[in-house]
Amino acid sequence: MLSIFDRICAFFSSAIAFLPDAALIVLIPAVLALVFFAGRLTGMLAERNALHKQLKEGRKDAVKRSRAVIGGQMAEQIAPFLPDFPCNPADVRFIGKPVDFIAFPGMAEGKCIEEIVLVEVKTGTSQLSEREKEIKSAAEKGNVRYVEYRI
Repeated sequence: MLSIFDRICAFFSSAIAFLPDAALIVLIPAVLALVFFAGRLTGMLAERNALHKQLKEGRKDAVKRSRAVIGGQMAEQIAPFLPDFPCNPADVRFIGKPVDFIAFPGMAEGKCIEEIVLVEVKTGTSQLSEREKEIKSAAEKGNVRYVEYRI
């Protein structure tokens, strides 16, 4: 008993045997072109699916990072009202960049301001940026000054 593959080969062999040479000259390039374009279409569809998958993953990653940033920004806004915050919330002013807050301890009570505190709020495992490290170092070295600018 012949397999399906053998039957198909036998069918095409007998069909080709009855075709004139001129028909074969046209048929063979047409079949090759059809196979070429089918392969090309398959490749394009595979590439499109891969790009779609990358785009979907990129969107998920962007949403995840965006949520982390928004969560950090919310934490910055409520930080002065949390129990362990180093300053009285009434003494604190939000700056945002390059440090989150500047505090003037004693200002709300009308006391003499003897110190100015730069406060950077971090959530989770986030680290200081290079600029924030530079500001911290300058403040720790005492490289801070007051300038009065008149116009």
